[in-house]
Amino acid sequence: MAEYTLQAEPPLAGAEMEIAGVRLWAPADLALVSLALPLGGEDAALMAIRAAYGAGLPEIGRSVVADDGTRLVRLSADLAFALFTHATPDAEHVVADRLNGAVYTTDQTDVWVALALSGPNTRRALERICPIDLHRQVFAVDHAARTVMEHLGVLILRTGEDDYLLLSASSSAKSFLHAVEVSLTNVNQT
Repeated sequence: MAEYTLQAEPPLAGAEMEIAGVRLWAPADLALVSLALPLGGEDAALMAIRAAYGAGLPEIGRSVVADDGTRLVRLSADLAFALFTHATPDAEHVVADRLNGAVYTTDQTDVWVALALSGPNTRRALERICPIDLHRQVFAVDHAARTVMEHLGVLILRTGEDDYLLLSASSSAKSFLHAVEVSLTNVNQT
């Protein structure tokens, strides 16, 4: 009988291109862990997060980068994401150990796929497929929002002046990449 070895690989591994002056790539080794604050234990959870990361959870719809580079993204009153670079499949344990059981943690790394965009035409390309107002005065650096792009659910984060991180379901990774790539191409033609 033949022996097979399975190797896990992110859906968009190696995706990288430059179109219209925008660099588009799938970040390698990006881990995503959800943080759910327990009912009645919110204060203890918030204190544990501050002690573990040196930063508190931001207000809803915002993100903050902790001292170790972890980006904490607040999605609702009792839910946040921790995004960080981590190569092995034990990201949830890393976060759970730091929070000493004060927060419910779930590894979401395989559920989401990430695309990073950087360059002066990034906002123009995203505005073509994103229905929220991405103007710099409205959607500032470190803002986050759930939205849709080409009928796909997306979490969009503004990580720098011309830098964005987009998260969508890994089950539609190729369609997600295609939608962003086409929008960039269309910006290049205008």
